[in-house]
Parts: sequence; structure tokens; C-alpha cells
Amino acid sequence: MSTTENLNNKEAIDKLKSLVDDIETCLFCTNLKTDDGSTCRPMSAIKVCDEGNIWFFSEKNSDKNKDIATDKKVQLFFSHPQKSSYLVINGEAEVILDKIIIEELWTPITKIWFKDGKNDPNISLIKVTPTNAYYWDTDGNRMINFLKILASVVTGTNLVTGNKGALEI
Repeated sequence: MSTTENLNNKEAIDKLKSLVDDIETCLFCTNLKTDDGSTCRPMSAIKVCDEGNIWFFSEKNSDKNKDIATDKKVQLFFSHPQKSSYLVINGEAEVILDKIIIEELWTPITKIWFKDGKNDPNISLIKVTPTNAYYWDTDGNRMINFLKILASVVTGTNLVTGNKGALEI
């Protein structure tokens, strides 16, 4: 049984941070008018800032950056099936070339994609500002929920609990 819990402002940003930090990788979709999945690609979120923006590293000349230059509307789909946590975000993306922000957000693992490090000439950031978001988050882990499902079958009562709702940032 899920409880609808719509969250606003700081509570919404805290929930967004929690889910994105936990799940980390999403399908990042651009050029939404094609609606065929060809412009969705897996991306790792680096950070959700205190304003609720989600940050990603990207190559300057990538197709996604070109798509964003044409149409800034994007969708992000986060999924963590083991924890039954899901998040969908509609937002507006912006390509950022600011070296100071690149320095702030840099992590050692990012060097895998940018071999010249923070000064790689092809490095950029993408900032996604959510326009709306919706989450589903089940309490407990996979094993606990499996046991709850078994107990639910025996008792006839749904013992699996969780939350869902809109995030208004």
C-alpha cells in the first residue's frame, strides 16, 4: 500500500537529493519530440545542489549537448529496482562551461571520460532544473519486501508499504 506524499520546497529537494544520490544513474532523454528512445542515454548524476538542480558532466560536442542547444526540455528516469525506488523528472537543461563549477564538481572517477582532467578542452556540465518530478519509494529492501509479499499472500493483507508523490521544487 502506497501513501501519496507530495513534497514542496526543502522537503522536495531533500527527497530529490536522497533518491538521486542513492540511484545515481538515470536515462537522460533529449529531443523528446522523436519519442522513440533513440535520444535517451545512461548518465550519472554528479550532484543535486541546494536549489534542486541536477548536475552532469558531458562532452562539449556530444549529441545531447547539441539536442539541448535546440530544445532545452529533457526527461530523466531514475530506477533502483532492488530498493523499489523510482523517480521521473521533467526539466530544462543548460550546458555550462564554467571552469570554477567544473572544479567544484570534479571527482576522480570523471577522469575516465576526460583524460586531460579538469582542463580537458571537451568538458562541459549540464545543469537540469526540474519543472516537475514524481517519485515512488517502497519502504525496506528487496528481501524484506519479498518476505512482506509472502506474508501478504498468507494473511490476505498488503504489508508492503511505501510513498509516492510529486516533488515541487
